[in-house]
Formats: sequence, C-alpha cells, structure tokens
Amino acid sequence: MLVNLNQVLVPAKKNHYAVGLFNAVNMELARGIINAAECSRSPVIMGTAEVLFPYGPLEEVSYYLIPMAKKANVPVVIHLDHGLNKETCIKALELGFSSIMYDCSTDPYEVNVEKVREMAEIAHSYGATIEGELGHVGDNEGSAEGSSHLADPSKYFTDPKMAKDYVQKTGVDALAIAVGNAHGAYKLPPKLDFERIRTIANTVDVPLVLHGGSGLTDNDFRQAIKEGISKVNIFTDINVAMVKAEFSKFSDMNKGIIDLIPAAVEAVKQETLAKMKLFSSDGKAACPSGNVVCQDPRKVQNLALSQAEIQKIVEMVVAQVRK
Repeated sequence: MLVNLNQVLVPAKKNHYAVGLFNAVNMELARGIINAAECSRSPVIMGTAEVLFPYGPLEEVSYYLIPMAKKANVPVVIHLDHGLNKETCIKALELGFSSIMYDCSTDPYEVNVEKVREMAEIAHSYGATIEGELGHVGDNEGSAEGSSHLADPSKYFTDPKMAKDYVQKTGVDALAIAVGNAHGAYKLPPKLDFERIRTIANTVDVPLVLHGGSGLTDNDFRQAIKEGISKVNIFTDINVAMVKAEFSKFSDMNKGIIDLIPAAVEAVKQETLAKMKLFSSDGKAACPSGNVVCQDPRKVQNLALSQAEIQKIVEMVVAQVRK
C-alpha cells in the first residue's frame, strides 16, 4: 500500500524504532527491497535522489516504484530524496510520489526556511509529506549522492535551537540532521554526536532522519535510534551487495543478464532484511488504520478456514438439537 512519511515515521518515533529509506534506481533494487519488506512485515521507504537521475530518470523510475508500492501488502512510501530544485520536487509530486525531500541545506538559513516552507505547502496540497535538512550532511569521496567534501563537518552540525525554529516555520514532517554522518562509503570510522541527536529529538516534535547510514556500525545505528532517529537512509550497502552478487555469478562470458538478475535481487533482499532487523522495523507493518500490525495473509486465510469450520459445527449442533 502506498503511504506517506507520517504514516510510517510517527509510529516509529513513538515506539523507538527506525524505518529505512532504500534507493531503487532499477527494477532489481526495487524488487529486492519490496521482497524484504513483505518477508519481514516491515514498513519501508523506497525512492531515488536527484543526483541519481543519470542512472534512473525520475519519470522512468516512477513507472515501477509507484505501482509496486500500491500492490505491496505492507506500507511503502515513495520518496524523492535530496530534491535540489523546486521543479524537480513538483514533478515528483505530479508523478505520484507520496513524499519529497527539498534539500536547501547549503542556502542561508532564512532562504532555506522560506523555500522549504513554500514547498511544504505544495507537498501537503498533494497529500504528500516533506523532509527538510538543517545543518549540512557532506559526502564521502566517491559518493553517488554528491561531492560536498567537508574538511570540518562539525561546523555544519545541526543546532538544536535552530532546529525547533526551523520545524515551526517550515512545517516539515521530518527533519534530516547533521551529527557527524556523511553520504557514501566512510574512509575513516565516523563519530556520531549522540548527545546532539538526543537534544534535537527532545526539542522538536517531528521524526529525525539520519542520512549517510551505509558504513556505520550496528552499535552506531542502535544508539542513534535509541536517542531519537526514526528514519535511516541506505544506498551504498545495497548498491555494493548487488554488484558483488553479480560478479560472483559472472564466472565466464557464457552468461546472460537473466543469469545475473536473480542473484542481484536476492542480494538486495538479504542486505535490506538485515537493515530492517537492525532498525527493529520488522513486524511493524501497520494496517491502513495505523492501529494494529497487519497479519500475515497466510495466517488470515487459516483463521478464515477455522471460523468456517466452527460455523459448520454450530450448524450441525443446532440441527441435532432441533431433532
């Protein structure tokens, strides 16, 4: 089922787990992500980013992302990550994306606020949600997400006091924060400012987002989620897992693409499953009402059969009594 950020992140914030965003620039990535979500009964956020358009143009990825989300038996958000231009964000909304991120983090504060406030009004008019970024999350060398290498990332960390003002003025539904994280593969072990995460989480009402999740340790993730992170962005890990699987299958030239596709899908599925379990989103797939966890369809079917059998027994008993 296609949903927006509020429908998956508000429960995550309340119950102290996180939902993963996994970018899917082709069908193999999308199939692996959806398979993992349905297998683990996990809500999931799937999408693409503006810097990834050379590998999967926005309109083309919408042709499979949105129908797959609607068909899925778990909540799926289709999200534009790091929309850098107003026109791109509006195009995503027109195509049916249920959520966008308008990244104005490199603009002066007041400009960031005004641009994101305007876009929030537009997104909400579509019934979609919006994520903003305060501070600036840089990029490791070679990152597919960008090229803003920061010599001293701490200068761009999110200020908790400004975070509260930013959320109130913009009306964003989720806030991406800079706390020592970066996009792409880390060259050196990152040091997240967990106290800053906790302070911001206690300062603002909206769910917090951690970009640059690939390469962090399991303990980093657990602690970040404990302190208040509700959404974690992952791309490098599933991207690399997919390539490794294809290389392992490509032992000689007597191979076709159909020999590689199953391995690629399975590798993405397994890597995504591992992240969902780590984020504790497995088993949290809420029904459309948001009140209960959806049951496994097989269990529902079994329950229906059991009820039918009970009804049959009741009818037999009533018939005997009437005799």
